Amino acid sequence: MRRDIREGVKKYMIDGIKPNYSALAEQYGCDYRTVKAAYQEALQGNKPKTKRKKVPSKLDPFKQIIETKLGDQCTAKSIYKFIQKKGYTGSYSLVRDYCRGVKKERVKKATVRIEYTPGLSAQVDWKEEMKLISSQGEILQFNIFLYILPYSKKRFLTLTFDRKQDTLFECLNDAFFHTGGVPEEIWFDNMKTVVNRSRTQFSQVHLNDRFYSFSKDAGFRPMVCRPFRPQTKGSVEALARTMDRLQVYNHEFYDSTDLIRIVDDLCEELNLEVSQATDEVPDILWKNNEKEHLHQLKDDLLTPYFEDSIRRKVTKEAMVIFRKCRYSVDPRYIGKEVELDLSDNEAHVHIYYNGEQIRSHPLTTRKLNYNEKDLVQILKSDVMSHKEEQDIQEHIEQSLKQYDLLEAPLNEQ
Repeated sequence: MRRDIREGVKKYMIDGIKPNYSALAEQYGCDYRTVKAAYQEALQGNKPKTKRKKVPSKLDPFKQIIETKLGDQCTAKSIYKFIQKKGYTGSYSLVRDYCRGVKKERVKKATVRIEYTPGLSAQVDWKEEMKLISSQGEILQFNIFLYILPYSKKRFLTLTFDRKQDTLFECLNDAFFHTGGVPEEIWFDNMKTVVNRSRTQFSQVHLNDRFYSFSKDAGFRPMVCRPFRPQTKGSVEALARTMDRLQVYNHEFYDSTDLIRIVDDLCEELNLEVSQATDEVPDILWKNNEKEHLHQLKDDLLTPYFEDSIRRKVTKEAMVIFRKCRYSVDPRYIGKEVELDLSDNEAHVHIYYNGEQIRSHPLTTRKLNYNEKDLVQILKSDVMSHKEEQDIQEHIEQSLKQYDLLEAPLNEQ
């Protein structure tokens, strides 16, 4: 409708006079019914708006039950079936949408910022199933084990190719060594290697027996987070997000050994960067204020968890990973599963295949440990296949001398 007609009608309404429809129609060059419609519209606009009556939802009597069941980790489908037996006659989609809204609201709930105590706690998580492509075009799928002391923000990262319980134990043991001791408690989510049964309406969380024994021997109290509450492990959740920094190395690393080095370097970088949470360098705060509050592991208590039938798959580089160090075997064992065993004095690691010992190495802290025979076979099968064995031996001797020079400063630290 024309604005000028509306405005003309309103002038009459202000004066409390009913307009002459025919006269106004002639004035504005329109039909008298148009003027009448404008007047009726204006009258309607001055009346107070009536509030729409709120229609009760079929879900209203059951909302308390639904919220309780969601707290017990029940699914929307199971809740729907449950309340149907109690008289609910609405649709499943109504229940499903309400459940989604409740979960979303719980995740958004504000969490009071915690002031952490030195040496009290650590937080653990995995950055799962990451993928990067090497410069050779090989797609590597891997996981990053994440460990952080929330007081100092001291971190420990390590790359793994599985998330088995034995791998978790090894990672935790390495983390204790890296951070200088064991905190009083460690926070986990409901990972299968930690719990047999998460919290339900009928019971509390039930820890895996072997994991519980490990925690007792290591001397920490395991704490399991509640569902829908990622803020409980806020420090390690933030650490997981920083793993996006590895994406820049896509197509920039040679093999898995090179990628492990990159992850180790990232761990060192993060511990030397100023933390946004504390405005201090984690390594400095840890060294000055937290390290002394961590308790030391008792000798040999954790040994049975690592030395009982240790099995490893030989990598494409003809290496076996043990305690974050790599030990060579003959290339013909690539892809096969071998067993590892420590000597009685723990000075050597013995490698077996089908019960037969195929290699023995001195146990060291060096990242790469090559047996010369293995190195000859590795080179003959690949980059130096066209060379004579004497030339290969000379190349190896020269390379090992250079590698020893590189490793010496690291071992002296």
